[in-house]
Amino acid sequence: MRDYLASSIGVACAAALVLPLTLTAPAQARPSPTETGSDLAGAATDVADSATDRAGSPVATEATVPGSTQSLPLAPLSGTRAVGAAAEQGLTPRNVRRFSLVGVVWNDPATELHGRVQVRTRADGTTHWSGWQDVETHSHEHAPDPDTAEGSAHRARGSTAPLWVGDSDGVEVRVRAEGDRAAAPDTRALPGGLRLELVDPGAQPSAGTPKGSSRAGLAPQAASVIPALSKEQTERELTAAQGSAPRTQPYIGPRPRIITRHGWGADESLRARSFVYTSKVKAAFVHHTASGNKYSCSQAPSVIRGIYRYHVLSSGWRDIGYNFLVDKCGNIYEGRAGGVTKAVMGAHTLGFNSNSMGIAVLGTFSSAKPAAAAVNAVAKLTAWKLGLYGANPRGKTYLKSAGGNLYRKGKNVRLNVISGHRDGFATECPGKQLYGKLGSARSTSARFQGR
Repeated sequence: MRDYLASSIGVACAAALVLPLTLTAPAQARPSPTETGSDLAGAATDVADSATDRAGSPVATEATVPGSTQSLPLAPLSGTRAVGAAAEQGLTPRNVRRFSLVGVVWNDPATELHGRVQVRTRADGTTHWSGWQDVETHSHEHAPDPDTAEGSAHRARGSTAPLWVGDSDGVEVRVRAEGDRAAAPDTRALPGGLRLELVDPGAQPSAGTPKGSSRAGLAPQAASVIPALSKEQTERELTAAQGSAPRTQPYIGPRPRIITRHGWGADESLRARSFVYTSKVKAAFVHHTASGNKYSCSQAPSVIRGIYRYHVLSSGWRDIGYNFLVDKCGNIYEGRAGGVTKAVMGAHTLGFNSNSMGIAVLGTFSSAKPAAAAVNAVAKLTAWKLGLYGANPRGKTYLKSAGGNLYRKGKNVRLNVISGHRDGFATECPGKQLYGKLGSARSTSARFQGR
């Protein structure tokens, strides 16, 4: 099993299992999680202009890169004394180019933003302004592991969660420090280099063959969907890939339908051109994106394109942080590139990105309940992907911490095979309501596996 998963998938099943990968150069699979900073594509440079675009890779042009990112430096708001880092920074209402997703970033990814971030926006082409909306500030735990090239790269930044606001052309933002109550308000420090990121995810590309694809003839270049298989078909496919019949009946769920990166419109010129793998997938961490619930299922690809741009160009990561995403209608989307069957190292659970996968449900579930279709999709996905690696969804496993606020670096931690983000890091993610559904997801996933 391990040899199969660590090597290229056999030609007999490759067309069904390997992702469509649209690259500007042939991908180089890495044998270990070691990276070099030079592997990171799409670098974005801060400048002193009041509004700058974060474009894609150095060779990208407006004609070839859909969408855009406006980056606006925040300033002390009226009435705030400029002593150290002002206690309140923001932007007064202003007209901007169209955007649909917002977030705030700052210079040092290791620095937390202790405060409250609120935005209000104006619907595109109207005079209607929304009320103030809170942006989730504690998102640094959705990040690359410490001491990796991705986590320590010079272009990595601290960032809030992204918030989906729909098509807008006006914005106002305020960031208020909430530090030591004994400290004077004007000395409560906010992180340095605060900037508002306004992301236009761009239009869904029209169907066709992606440019610069390197598929080696293993599957259709423009495949938008990996089709679902029955449990029996999935077991036969696994047997064919291993080259011999297993001694016992494998515990693996039917392969679910997965919308590929090409299917949701990923601009592959933005991400790093190489991949980073770990040895296996022992656990799945479930997240919510904290991007709000005001999206329709037809908008989900746009939301994902926005999160992708925000993770790469605003936060400075190699690629989107999650390995898979799920929308409220139960659609499953391929996240970080590298192969849906492979142990691709993500940037989803600070300290536990090795030998795990991250599944993000689009939305915020602190008080809102997740759709039953979304929870069922998590169960289907984990039954299949964990089954490829022989993991029991109802079981426990050990993962070694790379460092975080719950477990010191090097500690072997016993976790549920299907865990919530908060099990590996002190965070609210995936929200109280979604976290409460994980027991049901574990049972359903195990049932799909035939356990």
